Amino acid sequence: MTEPHETSSSPLVSEAGLVLIDKPRGPSSHQVAAWVRDMLHVPVGHSGTLDPMVSGLLVIMLGRAAKLAPLLLQSDKEYVCTLRLHGEVSDEALAQACRELTGRIYQRPPRRSAVKRNLRIRSIHHIEILERDGRLALLRVECDAGTYIRSLCHHLGFLLGCGGHLEELRRTRSGSFTERDTHSLYELQEAVEEAAAGNTSLLQRLILSPEVAVSDLPSITIRSTAVDALCHGAMLAVPGILSSHHFSRGETVAICTEQGELVCLATALVDSSSLPSMTSGFVAAPRAVVMKEGTYQRGWRKRTMPPTQQG
Repeated sequence: MTEPHETSSSPLVSEAGLVLIDKPRGPSSHQVAAWVRDMLHVPVGHSGTLDPMVSGLLVIMLGRAAKLAPLLLQSDKEYVCTLRLHGEVSDEALAQACRELTGRIYQRPPRRSAVKRNLRIRSIHHIEILERDGRLALLRVECDAGTYIRSLCHHLGFLLGCGGHLEELRRTRSGSFTERDTHSLYELQEAVEEAAAGNTSLLQRLILSPEVAVSDLPSITIRSTAVDALCHGAMLAVPGILSSHHFSRGETVAICTEQGELVCLATALVDSSSLPSMTSGFVAAPRAVVMKEGTYQRGWRKRTMPPTQQG
């Protein structure tokens, strides 16, 4: 993820949001994020770096939504890639090689990668052969975050005995977001120009709320009087809870208001099955606070120390 870029101009969006950009081939993910920052005048970050010559879905996090980066970075990914084989291979042999490389595999990042080339384990969930044209094969790959498709193509060629390499790559899905949800940089620029002229409807359709990023997480709905305490980093106690989904101790949960607004991500300190029997105690510890302090009226009091006793 890029470090959030700061800006001093007046922002065109609220405190937090997401925009899904269809990154073109050529610029780096960092450069695309910087262009979005300059258009919207908000700090930004991005999750899941794409190499300059890779296109497709790039999730840009706006403002305080950048705190969702750890969650978005670990989301499963889907890619469509062109594999060029260095020899003649039958459809059956290619299909068998794809099956053999499905599951948990070892990978070492390519030499051109920006990370250390340490051996890692990743899971390939599915490889589908979409088309064949001689030595070219169009593949759809569903995999863990952090999987190197370039290395996967090299391994397919090695397994087939003829060699092979990645020729073209596009990311088509990241978590629950797909390429159908993306917008070009030109679309975003047009929306920004419309907003500057007084019509914000187009820009509002492009900017997603942080809640869409946590739709797959178990959630806890809290009282409005508990919201600001969590925004200040306080742990969530039983009296502040209105309802919850099923969750296990240690699991990441989304803490939301009665209106469905995301307050923060938190780590569950107990199982949800324990809640009916609890009358007090802490349930979750905030880990990434997205809502700004003061959004809700404070429903808690600061503890004050007694005056110093004079001797």
